[in-house]
Amino acid sequence: MPRTLLLILGLWLVLAGPVPAAGQPDLVLPDLDGGEHRLSDYRGKWVLVNYWATWCPPCRKELPELEIFHANSEGKAVVLAINFEDIEPARLRSFVAARFLSFPVLLGGSSLESAERVGPVHALPTSYLVSPAGKVVARQEGGVTATGIRDFIRAYESNKAG
Repeated sequence: MPRTLLLILGLWLVLAGPVPAAGQPDLVLPDLDGGEHRLSDYRGKWVLVNYWATWCPPCRKELPELEIFHANSEGKAVVLAINFEDIEPARLRSFVAARFLSFPVLLGGSSLESAERVGPVHALPTSYLVSPAGKVVARQEGGVTATGIRDFIRAYESNKAG
């Protein structure tokens, strides 16, 4: 296995447990246009749930990578970017439009309860990768890359098949 792939895989922490867990509420948040998104609506697809903020330099740096991953997923994956700050929706909408982001940006706010999150958020950015079966399979604090996400999915699917 190439050294870079091992490094990428080493950065991801493998977690267990379905999302949402039995008895736990589904992740349900509004987007910038007032539409509602549920994590469970994306069953059958890989979902990268990304917690971020406009003031966070590493978050801003990874946004193009999230866009590349989302745009090149051929409908097999989606990015749900949960804004984790208190910001006026119009200002956030303008920020998103200026960066030509096509994935759903959801309004979480800084007071998003831990029960309303996919998992703990101790730093920004934090990403969770949810399998098509609805299971959290990885967590990353810090930036991710489109290549790293794709490589992780490929390795995960190969290990599940083998």
